[in-house]
Amino acid sequence: MPKRKGRLPLAVYPGTFDPVTNGHIDLIRRTLEIFERVIVGVALHSGKDTFFPVEDRVAMVRRVTRRWRAVQVKPFDGLVVDFARKQRVGVIIRGLRMLSDFEYEFQMALTNRQLDPKIETVFMMPSPESSYISSRLIREVAALGADVSKFVPGFVAKELRRRLSPDSGIDVEKWLGQRGAVFQPHPE
Repeated sequence: MPKRKGRLPLAVYPGTFDPVTNGHIDLIRRTLEIFERVIVGVALHSGKDTFFPVEDRVAMVRRVTRRWRAVQVKPFDGLVVDFARKQRVGVIIRGLRMLSDFEYEFQMALTNRQLDPKIETVFMMPSPESSYISSRLIREVAALGADVSKFVPGFVAKELRRRLSPDSGIDVEKWLGQRGAVFQPHPE
C-alpha cells in the first residue's frame, strides 16, 4: 500500500463485524491510506443480537488484518466515543453504504460530538462492488443456503456454513423469524 505524505496518526473503526465482510476489509485498507494506524473496535454489545461471539469476531478481524502491522483489533463494550477516548483517538471512521445508513450514522455522529467535541466522525463511502454488502444480509442469505464466498473471506464463509449446518442445532427458520429477516425461506 502506498504511503501518503501527511497521513493522520490514528483512527478507530468500530463495528460488530458479525461477520467481517469484504466491505469492512476494503474500508480498513482505505483508512490505512489516510491514517498511519487504525484500531478496529469490535463491539461486545451493540444493541444487536450477534450471531458470532465477540471472541470469534475479534479472531476473524485479526485474521483478515494480520497483513497490516498498523492495524490493532480490540474488543470494547459501551459507547464508541468512550472507547475512542480511552484509546486516545480523535477520529471515528464510519462506512456509509447506502442513503438509508446516513440518517442513523448522522444522528450517532452528532450525539458523539455532544459527548466529546474533540472526537470527529469521518464518513467513508464503500467501493462500488461492496456498497450493498452488510453482515446481516450475509448471515441471512447464508442461512438460506446461498454461497457467500464472494462477499466474505473464504474462512468466514466456511464458518458460516458450519454454524448453519443441520448438525449445528440452530433452527434456521426460527432464527430468521426472530430477527425480522430481509429474506424468508420460500414456502414449499
